[in-house]
Parts: sequence; structure tokens; C-alpha cells
Amino acid sequence: MKICSIYKSPRKDEMYLYVDKRDALARVPEALLEMFGQPMHVMDMPMKADRKLARVDADKVLKEIDDKGFYLQLPPPKDEYLLDLHANRPVTGVR
Repeated sequence: MKICSIYKSPRKDEMYLYVDKRDALARVPEALLEMFGQPMHVMDMPMKADRKLARVDADKVLKEIDDKGFYLQLPPPKDEYLLDLHANRPVTGVR
């Protein structure tokens, strides 16, 4: 088990950075931090390979933290058809 710190990006909605709490952001490349923006600490949580997470596999998170020093969770893809529906929506009288 590892204690992970999770940070939210102020620049990109739903982008998160998972790191080992002991290392904090020390192993995250400077270029990634520049793109990510000033990390905003969300929480610390105990992480085991079989832990259920909403959008990511905990085992993959742990392996990437061990290998690279971090795991970057990207925002989910936008559904193309929803964007098309919004773009083709008729404009009604707005006051």
C-alpha cells in the first residue's frame, strides 16, 4: 500500500496528478508542471492495486508512480455528437 497525494490542475478541468505522498512533486518533470499549472492539493488517500477508483485503474496508477514518479489522469473525452448537437442548436430569443 502507498499513500498517494492527488492534485488538481487549475488550467484543465478534470485533470489530476497522482504522486507518492513521501515524494510530493519532486519527481514530476518541470515541463509537465508548467503545462499542468500550479497544482492544487485535493486529498491524500491510501492506494492498493485492487482499490476501486472512478476513472482509472489503481494498479496502473501505482505502477506509473513507481516507474515515472507520477500518474497523470487526463479529462474524459468529450462526446462528439453532443458537441454537434450544441453547435446545430437553433438560437432562441435571448434577453
